[in-house]
Amino acid sequence: MKAGFDLVKPSRRALGVAAFVVLASAVLWTSTTYAPAWEGDYSDVAGLARWVLAAISEPQFYAAGTASALLLVGGLAGHVAHRRNWHPQGFVQACGTGIWPPVAGAALLSVLLSALLWGTTLAGGTWQPLFAPLVSVAPAVVVLYGPGRRVVLTAAVAGALLVPPAAIALVTWVCHPLGLPPVVGATAAMTLAAAVAFVICPRLPWMPEPWAWRSTTPETAAAEQRPADYGPAWVLRRALADMSEAQFFGNEWASGALLVGALLAYATAPQSLVYGSGLFLTVLIGQLLAALVGVIVWRRRWRAAGFYPTFVPVVSVVPAAVLACDGALLPTLLAAVAGAVISPPMAAAISARLPSGFHPFVGNVAAMSICTAVIVPLLSMLQGPLQ
Repeated sequence: MKAGFDLVKPSRRALGVAAFVVLASAVLWTSTTYAPAWEGDYSDVAGLARWVLAAISEPQFYAAGTASALLLVGGLAGHVAHRRNWHPQGFVQACGTGIWPPVAGAALLSVLLSALLWGTTLAGGTWQPLFAPLVSVAPAVVVLYGPGRRVVLTAAVAGALLVPPAAIALVTWVCHPLGLPPVVGATAAMTLAAAVAFVICPRLPWMPEPWAWRSTTPETAAAEQRPADYGPAWVLRRALADMSEAQFFGNEWASGALLVGALLAYATAPQSLVYGSGLFLTVLIGQLLAALVGVIVWRRRWRAAGFYPTFVPVVSVVPAAVLACDGALLPTLLAAVAGAVISPPMAAAISARLPSGFHPFVGNVAAMSICTAVIVPLLSMLQGPLQ
C-alpha cells in the first residue's frame, strides 16, 4: 500500500507543476503578443485559444488573457494551500467544498464548447455573451452532483447547450430594444438555463442524487470552516475574495492574482480591458467599494449563515453602471453602495425559496439581472441632475 501511495503522490505533484508551467506560459503569451479579436474563425486556433482564455475574466468585465491566466494560477495556489492545510490558504473554493479542479475544469470545458458551438455568432466582430456557461450551469452542476467524470462532462455540455442561446436571445431581443445593459440578459439567461438544467439532471440515469457525494450541505460545511473572528482583517479578506466568487473561486489568492493580472494588462494594453472603454480603473474602484461595503453591511449575515452573496453587485450592477454612465464618479459610487445594500438580500431571499434540487447560485444571478435592470436605468436618468 505504501508503495502504491508513493507512486500517486509524485504524479499529483507533477500535475500541479505542469499546470503552473502552462498557466505561467499563458501569462507570458498573452502579455507579450497581440492579435485581433477572434471572430468565430475555427481555423484560427490561436485566436480561439486567446478568446477562451480572455473569457475566464469576462464576468468581471475585464476579458483579458493575463487576468484570466493569473486567476487560474491563484485558484490553483489556493487549492494546493487548502489540500496541504497551509495557514494562509484563504477561503475554501467551490462553495466551500474544496473540489476546485473538477469545478474549474467543467467551467473551462463548457466555455470552450460554447465557443465551438456558437462561435459563428461572433462574425464581423459582434459581441455575444458566450462566456456565460463559465459562471453558471457548468460549475454549479459539479458542486451539486459531485466531482465524478460523468458529472463534469454532463455539466460542461449542459452549460454550453443551454446558456449561450438563451443569453444571445435575451441580449438581442430584450436588452438592446429596451436599452438595458447586456449583463441583464446574460444573467437572466443563466437563471433560466440553470432552472432547465436542474430539472433535467435528476432524470439522467447516470447522475447521482444532489449532494449525495457529501455528508453535509454547503451551508453546514461553510459554517464549520468559518473563522472565529469577523474583525477588520476578515472583512478585507472577504471583500477581496468576493472579486473571484462569480467563477466559484471566492478565494483571496485567486482574487489577488486576478487583480495583478488585470493591472498588468492595463499597464501594457489599457484598451484590452472593459471592452475597450478605457474605464477599467473606475470599474475596479467601484467593484472594490461594493465588495467592501457589502461585507461590512452584511457581516452579521455572514456570521449567522457562513455565506452571504455580497459579491453579486461586483459583477453586475457596478460595471454596468460605469459603462452606462461613462465612468462618472458619483453614479459609480451610488451604484456600488446601492448594489451592496440591495443585491445581497434579494439574492439570499430568492435562493431560500428555490426547490431543493437547485443550487443557490440561481438566486444570485437572478438578483444580478433584476438589480441591474432597476438600478442602472435609474442612475442613467439621474446622471444629468447629479452632475
